[in-house]
Amino acid sequence: MSNRIWFYASGGQQKGPFPETQFRDLIAQGAVDSDTLVWADGMAGWQKAREVPGLLPGASAPPSLPVGDRPGGGPLSVDLPLWSFLGWCVLLVVGNALVIPAPWTATGYYRWLFPRIHVPQRPNLAFTGQVGDIWYVFVAMGLVGYAGYIDSILQILSIPVQAVLSWIVMRWVVANLSSNGQPIPMTFTGSVWGFIGWQIVMFLSVFTIIGWAWVMAAWMRWICRGVSGTRREMIFVGTGLQLLWRTVAFTLGCLVIIPIPWLLRWYFAWSMAQFVLVERGTAKAA
Repeated sequence: MSNRIWFYASGGQQKGPFPETQFRDLIAQGAVDSDTLVWADGMAGWQKAREVPGLLPGASAPPSLPVGDRPGGGPLSVDLPLWSFLGWCVLLVVGNALVIPAPWTATGYYRWLFPRIHVPQRPNLAFTGQVGDIWYVFVAMGLVGYAGYIDSILQILSIPVQAVLSWIVMRWVVANLSSNGQPIPMTFTGSVWGFIGWQIVMFLSVFTIIGWAWVMAAWMRWICRGVSGTRREMIFVGTGLQLLWRTVAFTLGCLVIIPIPWLLRWYFAWSMAQFVLVERGTAKAA
């Protein structure tokens, strides 16, 4: 278990990730006791700490699991240093507004973010895309963002263009992920027409005030189904209601200004935890 990454539940919230040595310190300090729910890569689900062999002092050693027999699922998580995350969010906004720096700020953000995302059985995640790969797409996205300032009709007409540009970015990001220095053989196979359709439905759903949240949840599930190339698939387990109330809370909190950094991290970390890896076919069978 020396290389496992641990999570535990406290106060109704998920805490982690913690390397094995740090997690052992938490046990010694009493932050994690026998009744605390814990989870680590290779476990089928959350268990009380006392039920995990070898975890607590005096418990028997855990049986070793061959790699091929390990449960392959688990939620994604992310470790976001508060002020660094806020800084990158600001850089993204500024880079997009100034247009020219957009390829650098976007690529830098992905390189900063992905090593902080923890994926079950995918250690040392990284992003290998280069600024020059699709620089013109980020420049175009920055320019399209000004359409609404020119004319409202032009803004509506730009929706399919934004969808196509976002689709290209999605394919680029998925194709440029690596683990332990080795490329992950993933591709995004969702069609550009499907992406345009979802973007238009998303735009129309805003007029329903709350319906956009259910559309967004369905869109995320469609995107997950389009990611292929590995033995596991990613599913989105968040619901429209969960998206709605958290977005409302986030928006209201941002009106106060001061909580913005904490709200950004809270919202992003929750969103990331809604993506779960399962063995292919499991989701359909369920």
